[in-house]
Amino acid sequence: MSRIVIIGGGAVGLSVAHHLAARGEKDVVLLERNQLTSGTSWHAAGIVGPLRATAAMTAIASHALTLFPQLEAETGMSTGYRRTGGYWLARKPERMDELHRICAVGRHMGLAPEIVPPARVAVPQLALADHVGALMVPEDANVNPVDLCMAYARSAKSRGVTIREGAGVDRILLDGRQVTGVALSDGSTIAASRVVLCAGAWSKQLADAIGVALPLQPVEHMYIVTEPIPGLPNPFPVVRDLDTGIYVKGDAGRLVIGGFEPHAKCWNPQGPEGNRAFLELPEDWEQFTPFMEAALALVPVLAEAGIQRFMNGPESFTADTRPLVGAAPECDGLFVAAGMNSVGIMSSAGIGKVLADWVIAGEAPFDLWGIDIARVDPRTASAAHMADRMQEAVSDLFALHWPFKQPKAGRGLRTSALHERWARQGAFFGVTAGWERGLWYARDDGERNLPYSVGEQPWHAIAVREAAVMRSGAALVDLSPFTKIDLAGADALGLLQHCATANIDVANGRAVYTPFLNDRGGIEADVTVTRLAADHFRIVSGAATRQKDFAFLRRAAKGRAVTLRDVTEDYCVVGVMGGAAQAMLAAHSADDWKAFPFSTARHVIVAGVTCLATRLSFVGEPGWELMIPVAHAGTVFDALIAAGAQPLGHYALDACRIEKGYRHWGHDLGPDITPLEAGLAFTVDWSKDFRGRNALLHQRSMGLERRMVLLDVSGHPLILHDEPVSENGEVVGMTTSGARGARTGLTLALALVKIAEGEAPAQTCARSFTVHVAGQDYPARALARPPYDPSGERMNA
Repeated sequence: MSRIVIIGGGAVGLSVAHHLAARGEKDVVLLERNQLTSGTSWHAAGIVGPLRATAAMTAIASHALTLFPQLEAETGMSTGYRRTGGYWLARKPERMDELHRICAVGRHMGLAPEIVPPARVAVPQLALADHVGALMVPEDANVNPVDLCMAYARSAKSRGVTIREGAGVDRILLDGRQVTGVALSDGSTIAASRVVLCAGAWSKQLADAIGVALPLQPVEHMYIVTEPIPGLPNPFPVVRDLDTGIYVKGDAGRLVIGGFEPHAKCWNPQGPEGNRAFLELPEDWEQFTPFMEAALALVPVLAEAGIQRFMNGPESFTADTRPLVGAAPECDGLFVAAGMNSVGIMSSAGIGKVLADWVIAGEAPFDLWGIDIARVDPRTASAAHMADRMQEAVSDLFALHWPFKQPKAGRGLRTSALHERWARQGAFFGVTAGWERGLWYARDDGERNLPYSVGEQPWHAIAVREAAVMRSGAALVDLSPFTKIDLAGADALGLLQHCATANIDVANGRAVYTPFLNDRGGIEADVTVTRLAADHFRIVSGAATRQKDFAFLRRAAKGRAVTLRDVTEDYCVVGVMGGAAQAMLAAHSADDWKAFPFSTARHVIVAGVTCLATRLSFVGEPGWELMIPVAHAGTVFDALIAAGAQPLGHYALDACRIEKGYRHWGHDLGPDITPLEAGLAFTVDWSKDFRGRNALLHQRSMGLERRMVLLDVSGHPLILHDEPVSENGEVVGMTTSGARGARTGLTLALALVKIAEGEAPAQTCARSFTVHVAGQDYPARALARPPYDPSGERMNA
């Protein structure tokens, strides 16, 4: 059975149907519980904004610019698509830093955004005396949501898609972990090998029933429509007054005004009104008044205009204000597109395209990690957590996205068994991959709650201080959030040899760093594999990829005699790093810490507790990672602190890893980057077969077209990621990550840049680059070797 069932007849579900049919899928059924568009699509504002904060989301949103006119030509139906242009307004200088960065992403992606002063905002009705600048986006547009959906439907039906209205889905059917179809509310079933869940606010209930985590919460979301206002520009541009949280758009001589509210009011789709088509919720002027007041200040002519309509309808938001898209990691054959965070209409074209490609090929068409449902921590999907997150998740859409900004609502979701002990050492906690983790360690109240900055970070001096401890002392690093997966069984080695580029058939006690690849040769996982026994291995990866990596291994293990077990929360992991690490551990252990080579692991006893010690370092210092059973982790921690060890925070960790040029999955590494491009050819054992090998062989024979380099950037700009890298005025690449070195003081960035045919690494290092950061250009040079301990002599001592 190759049938594909789509649940949900809104813009996203209909777009998926259109794209599947356009790709040649012949057996597609779309099920809508009421009428097409009757959930949330019908009351959408209809803004089309192709420029987003990241390259991937800009690529997705920009598909609308070609698809919407194409649909009109193909179906003969108007979608109401009209290019209007638009402005992102800034009232704060710090906001301009963000707009400059977004502008650079847009230009790199082929759009034509421009930073302009307030005087160049071509909307005479706006009062801009309090504004400092704007981002102009010529490609902004409007579309009629219902007309768009009808065009999607006609296109899909013309290619053979079956669309059934009044067909509610009661549950998704599984055989083990494999989707087999859906059961309808009328008692009938439809068999299918793949199900695509696009039911908007109603998606979570269906996902919950089969154990799929969807951190999704519908809220009351509102806008008003004025009566006609004489003299408005035609077309009226889309205006986003970011620092007041409102947007204004034109609508046939009227204005539509909406906003993104703090403390959004949760709405229950399983409540008494949950099944009502074209639902409108009561007017809520208490909630909307701050937006109305902001709009009156921005557009003074509104004081003379009447209000024709107050629209309040349900809209789904996610815990991190990013969509949930892709293959559900908990089972096979279920694909999701939900949680569009009020941009479902503009995103429908691109989301439908990439998800259709994903359904057909079984893997994402390009790096979509930022919206991949596999990023979800299941705990975030709880009702209590989602209710907490709605205090700020909705308003976060327009809130200033400070570098290193931390959420306030919904904290404390995951803490390690050592959390209180880290707190007593002065930890200022932040959330990294869902875990509370010490970002830095304060010595007094003056070092806590430091202000955000778009320039030099106020915590940097603390990171320098923490890193300096490792020169002659010992630092403790909280590594407990690491994903830890045990793989055992007769076929365990065979599975890993298939997945890993490196040779895993090593002696017991060896730790092997290796990527796992997709068929294109891209890096799907970045792991360390430790052989504990002939048929027992422990796989360690980053905290953020816990669900993704487990699903990758589970799917690869089908038909093999293996068992997989997630042991992440069975152990605390403490890195003991620095010049005194060996002596400190030896003082608390009878084991031999001198005859302990790099990339090896063994069971040791520290402070009377049996631990698994692995000689590795992500900070480039001599040291060990101690994996300690949670029940006894406090004993080891207390002994090391009593011996003089000092904590090292997450920010210092990153400031040290960049000095060694170490790559990080999710920024520097990903499914579109191969080990050869990333400078990880040393991890590839060409003598064995592994997934993605043929793609790497082809790339090796044809030669590289791009290479990852470590740049030393002059002038100390704040490097984050996705800053354009130029040579002779032409963009040749983008940064992938960066930081100010804690020991060298250098501002460093990893970047993926184009190279000429046959260009050797030394030739790349001889080139002169420029990095464009927040509107300014900074000279940069590619380093032949990492600036800290380039030979690894200190780390391996």
